[in-house]
Amino acid sequence: MKSKVYFTDMTTNSSRNLLDKTRQLAEKGGFYNLIAKNDLVAVKVHFGELGNIAYLPPPLVRVIVDMVKEKGGKPFLTDANTLYGGKRHNAVDHIETALKNGFSYETVGAPILIADGLKGADYVNVPVEGKHFQDVKISSDIHYADAIIAISHVKGHELFGFGGALKNVGMGCGSPSGKQALHSDLIPKVKEEKCTACGTCIERCPESAISRVEKNKAYINEELCIGCGECVAFCPARAIPINWKTDVNVIQEKTAEYAWGVLKQKKGKSGFINYIMNVTPDCDCATWNDVPIVSNLGILASLDPVAIDQASLDMVNSAPVITNSILGEKTDIKDKFKAVHDKETTYILDHGQALNMGSRKYDLKSYWIKQNKETK
Repeated sequence: MKSKVYFTDMTTNSSRNLLDKTRQLAEKGGFYNLIAKNDLVAVKVHFGELGNIAYLPPPLVRVIVDMVKEKGGKPFLTDANTLYGGKRHNAVDHIETALKNGFSYETVGAPILIADGLKGADYVNVPVEGKHFQDVKISSDIHYADAIIAISHVKGHELFGFGGALKNVGMGCGSPSGKQALHSDLIPKVKEEKCTACGTCIERCPESAISRVEKNKAYINEELCIGCGECVAFCPARAIPINWKTDVNVIQEKTAEYAWGVLKQKKGKSGFINYIMNVTPDCDCATWNDVPIVSNLGILASLDPVAIDQASLDMVNSAPVITNSILGEKTDIKDKFKAVHDKETTYILDHGQALNMGSRKYDLKSYWIKQNKETK
């Protein structure tokens, strides 16, 4: 069965700007029906890494915040802490980064809550019984929210090929230790020269797989270790390095299962908006943003995260390449994101569909401005 995806292009005029078009699309997509009075609504965004200015502008986010308030809901902007050691690795730095990038109460009209707490320890184990995980670690504030609206910037990614709604929800709502489980199937190792024997990893390990041995350094028993990533995420000395090694199909399927862990709790209470603008080759987690690979194509809204990502991918692949981008003068590229990162882009869509989160088949409902009138 085809899912409905609503689309509007980026053309504007004096009677309707992008904020108006965002509201119009969200209304047509049924977003008002997602919110009940006093619902606590997680507005899932990416605040951008410092140095990257391709992330979605705060005024676009405020449109959704205002709509939630009109229905009597109580919105909050949210994301989870990162696994890597950047400017969003803990809640203090994360909020400061958000503020520096323009996400304040004055600009968006809602508070910011980093969903997994100060250091990423606040999460809920949600059963999914998937291909890769029996349960997933979902950030508490997102798990306990009554509804979620994910606002996603479509762009490239070195592991996923591209990032859209499923990656935003799946990877973005997991705790740091959950992100470690997503990124690697390897047992972590302790770098003795960095270990300070503080005992944090021992306290965090749920399987008592870590102990102090000779030289008073931490030791991980591989037979007991389940690869949960708690020690990696919480070692203050960074003595247990992040393992990034994983197969592309595996991390994409795992991320779909994390998305399912978020959305299965919110059936009929989840909405998705994808912006195909500033389609940079790399993720908003990068501290830079390169020339977009295609022009600004439009905005999509749907209640189906699989369908909206498939539609986004199709639109990018159908658009002409920007010649001074990383893709250069190439004109016959069937999969532009694969051409950038040499990664298959559809494993996450296939697995999302297999988990019954949505359908890769969609019915596109287009709305645009022509002579100051809406045309369908």
